[in-house]
Amino acid sequence: MERTGWGVRLAVCAVYAFLLVPLVVVVLAAFNAGNYFTFPPQGFSLKWFANFLRRREFLQALWLSTELGLWTAALSTVVGTLAAIVLVRGRFRGRDLVNAYVTSPLLLPQILTGVALLQYFSLLGLAQSYWALLIGHVVVTTPYVVRTVSATLYNFDLALEEAAQSLGASPVRAFLEITLGIIKPGVVAGAIFAFAISFDNFTISLFLTSPGLTPLPIELFAYLKYSFDPTAAAVSAVAIGITLVLMLLIARFMGLEEFTGF
Repeated sequence: MERTGWGVRLAVCAVYAFLLVPLVVVVLAAFNAGNYFTFPPQGFSLKWFANFLRRREFLQALWLSTELGLWTAALSTVVGTLAAIVLVRGRFRGRDLVNAYVTSPLLLPQILTGVALLQYFSLLGLAQSYWALLIGHVVVTTPYVVRTVSATLYNFDLALEEAAQSLGASPVRAFLEITLGIIKPGVVAGAIFAFAISFDNFTISLFLTSPGLTPLPIELFAYLKYSFDPTAAAVSAVAIGITLVLMLLIARFMGLEEFTGF
C-alpha cells in the first residue's frame, strides 16, 4: 500500500510538472535580456515589459479583453445563478435534459462551438461584431457559474428560508438576505471563473473577432506570426499573473475542491 501511495504521488508530481514547467519557462523568458525568445535567459531585463506597454495594439487588446471579461462575468453570473436555482430547486419533467443542455459547452470542443456560433451570427447579420463576441463568451462561461452556484445550493437548507418567511419576511427579502447571502461564495467564484475564462479565451474569439476588435490572445497570436522576441513572453506573463490572482480569489471565496467536486 505504501509503494502504491508513493507511485500515486510521483504520478501527480509528474503531471503538475508537465503542466506548470512551460508556464515557468515563459515567465522567466519574459525577463530575458536577449533579443530572442530563448531559455535559459541570457540576463535579466524588464525591457520587454516596457515594449509591451509601448505597443498600442497590445494595450487596446488588453483593454478589450478586460472589458469583455467584465461584461461576460456580469451576464454569466446573472444567467448562471438563475439557471442553477431553477435546476437545483425545480421539480419538472425534463430537468436532467435541460441541465445537460445548459452545461453542454463544457463537453463540446470549443472549435465546434465557435463554428456554430459564427454560422448562427452570420444568419443574424451579427458576425464578427462586439455583440457576437460577447454572446459567444457568455455561452462558454455560463456553465461554470451554473456549476459553482449549484455546488452551494445543494448544501443549502431550505428550512432557513422558510424560517425567515415565518418571521414575516417576504419571499423576495428571504431570498435576498438568506439564500443569496449563503450562496454568495459560489456566485462570486462563478463570476471570477467567467472573467478568467473569457479573458484567456482564444478559440471562440478566433471565429468571432474582426479587425479593430481583437482580444489579447488573438493579438498575441497575430504578433507571433511575424516576431519571436520576448515581448510575447511578457504579454503571456501578464496574462498568467492575472489568471493566477483570479484562481487564488476563487480558492479564497469557495475552494477549488468544491468547484471540481473532488
